[in-house]
Amino acid sequence: MKISNVEFAGAAMQPGRYPKLSQPEIAFAGRSNVGKSSLINRLLNQKIARTSQTPGRTRQLNFFTINQALTFVDLPGYGYARVAKSERTAWQRLIEDYLIHAPNLCGVVIILDIRRGPEAEEAALADFLAYHDRPFLFVATKCDKLKRNQREKQRQILRRQIGGEPLLLFSARDGQGTDALWQAMLTLTAALETKKISDA
Repeated sequence: MKISNVEFAGAAMQPGRYPKLSQPEIAFAGRSNVGKSSLINRLLNQKIARTSQTPGRTRQLNFFTINQALTFVDLPGYGYARVAKSERTAWQRLIEDYLIHAPNLCGVVIILDIRRGPEAEEAALADFLAYHDRPFLFVATKCDKLKRNQREKQRQILRRQIGGEPLLLFSARDGQGTDALWQAMLTLTAALETKKISDA
């Protein structure tokens, strides 16, 4: 997808107080150290999502509108950030409220580190999304860290661990998987538009 314009469209720190946008939305979720912000920046070909050597810096929902046609939603990371339990609980409530109620949400990109694979949080998120009839796809990042034969072996292992769901490989460093991920996301947005028409 050719990116001509990217704008920060707002943020949310409390359930229900989301920017009022009309574009279809794709949300990005993952553990705090899987390279979520780097993935978003690579997709947009610019450094708009905040990256840090300290995982867990995203503590709100951040909305970025692309070409006035699509919105990326950067969700707070989970499972690592060194913050109070009460704050992690607040993040969870915020994320769950958004995932349940967002009217324009087309799907969720669940991000894994290819070297570590899914943990309890990823499995719980996938189950949560399936229960609420929200489409999702798995993306394994940091593929440049492994040699080609290691990548393929690890891909097969991870696919078994996620129950045979499709798994895209991605590298923010060299751009591997960028086109495939864009195609998958645009397929999700098209499916939502088709559903809106059929429900009308």
